[in-house]
Amino acid sequence: MAEIDEKDLWEPAELFGEFEAATYDQWRRAAEESLKGAPFEKRLVTKTYEGINLAPMYWPKDVEGLELAKSLPGTFPFARGTAQAGHLESPWVIAQQTVEPTPDRANEVLAHDMARGQTGIHLVLDRPTRLFTDADHATGQVGVDGLSLCTAADAKTLFAGLDPAAPLHVDAGALALPLLCLLAAGREQAGLNAPPAGVVGADPLAELAATGSLTLDFTPAFDAMAAAVLLARESFPGLRTILVSAQPYHNAGAGAEKELAFAMATAAEYARAMGQRGLTADDVFASMALSFSVGRNMLMEIAKLRAARVLFAMVAEAFGASEQAAKAHVHARTSWWTKTAYDPYTNMIRNTTEAFAAVMGGVDSLHVGFFDELVRHPGEFSRRVSRNLQVLLQAEARFIRPVDPAGGSWCVESLTWELGEKAWSLFQEIEGDGGMTQALYAEGPQQACADTAAQKRVDVERRKEVFVGVNKYPNLEEKPLEDVWPDYETVASRRMEEVARARHGAGAPAVESAVADVVSARMGGDLSAMGGKCLEAARAGATLGALGGALAAGGDSLPSVRELDFSRGAEVFEDLRKNAERMEQETGKRPRVFL
Repeated sequence: MAEIDEKDLWEPAELFGEFEAATYDQWRRAAEESLKGAPFEKRLVTKTYEGINLAPMYWPKDVEGLELAKSLPGTFPFARGTAQAGHLESPWVIAQQTVEPTPDRANEVLAHDMARGQTGIHLVLDRPTRLFTDADHATGQVGVDGLSLCTAADAKTLFAGLDPAAPLHVDAGALALPLLCLLAAGREQAGLNAPPAGVVGADPLAELAATGSLTLDFTPAFDAMAAAVLLARESFPGLRTILVSAQPYHNAGAGAEKELAFAMATAAEYARAMGQRGLTADDVFASMALSFSVGRNMLMEIAKLRAARVLFAMVAEAFGASEQAAKAHVHARTSWWTKTAYDPYTNMIRNTTEAFAAVMGGVDSLHVGFFDELVRHPGEFSRRVSRNLQVLLQAEARFIRPVDPAGGSWCVESLTWELGEKAWSLFQEIEGDGGMTQALYAEGPQQACADTAAQKRVDVERRKEVFVGVNKYPNLEEKPLEDVWPDYETVASRRMEEVARARHGAGAPAVESAVADVVSARMGGDLSAMGGKCLEAARAGATLGALGGALAAGGDSLPSVRELDFSRGAEVFEDLRKNAERMEQETGKRPRVFL
């Protein structure tokens, strides 16, 4: 290739200097003429569910005076990311969910997927495990939609042969300490020479909002949360043990500003509870991880993730945390709310745009939902498609190369600021009314989510919000995907036998003594010893149920609130379609519906 002479190069100013710069007023007049009398605001300005007017074009004046737009990556308040080099030195973790029901099957899938590009171990737990209940004591749902893990031996099977440096991501529900100790003990038994890192987090407020109740009071829940923070600080410094998830609110219909406000109010609630137990602000905020769902409004979702880091830094600063502790760790997943059961292959495209937004927003780890997750258990093909989407973004599209590629965008910077202001205002209202726990008791977040969900539902019914393949361009000839699920009855029977065998095989006196030590540390208020005692009990053979029972006992009452109402955007039309198909099967005629 011939070398380019520098004198042949041209500066953009030389080209654009030949044209007179257009002003906003000139552009608007030209746009209004093309609308032929239609109102500019109605046709070209979009009113979002967050109450923000999304303009058709942004200009330098839109970011005048915004200090965030002038900040650099890695500098407080971290709108442009927490690392100066972005993902250049440390790409986001490809943390695809593993939803297999048994430890051996989960290990098999993880080994397969991690050999093909997955870089994190993201475990989804079944309902009994999230309720720290052993499989042989559960009343149902063993292995359903997640992993049954009850002993250190289970964890040993899970981790055998896996990369010891792979970070974890586990939403443990209301109580993380028992599961954390089992995972740590199992890793030791499996010969993994690195302590667990990543996130094994408790999030009792999200669990309360999602299910309407907890199986332990806040006092023991926060005691165990504090003990987990102290244990991780001493033995697992790369592990975060407090999770702040906005995903339940997203799935209940909340707009981005509500997701942010509820997440920050939750973080503040946990910080106060941990402070009352003697933990420093640095210990608390360095132990937190944020978790969001990423939806269909690409620009708003990019701004949401950027604003999350800013707001988290502000909350941390208000509690006295250092800049280092104020750096948010942000996990994300593509939205469940936006997915469709009909024409499911279009979910691949929805996941692509949502994953793009997540990466542009600067996530630290990401799960791309399986395109068929609504209708069947993910197989090798659906796992491969989701995993390879992330691999493609990193290896082919090279999104790890630009540092904060969205930074400097007049639109994104403006939205980040406006969204952050709205979320901060709502956050302050919640704080003024007593905090997130009181807000859930008063049903404020539940009603706020329901109100936005109702707006979205009307727009879907009127087809203002489009779901391709469902409320627009439906394929009435499509053949449904094969309905494949694990044999959960067999899984439950097997797991009950395995856990009962493990319990009886462990040295009963040693286990009882170790669990009694956990109870003694807790009753004595020795939170710094409680985590270590729990780990020793897990090593001795204590089960998840035994550890959970030792930590959960006590408290005045079990919290109960109105649970969030989860529904996907496309469900109203999917129900119409199902009814039409049912009628066709019964009468031989398909009804016609005018849209």
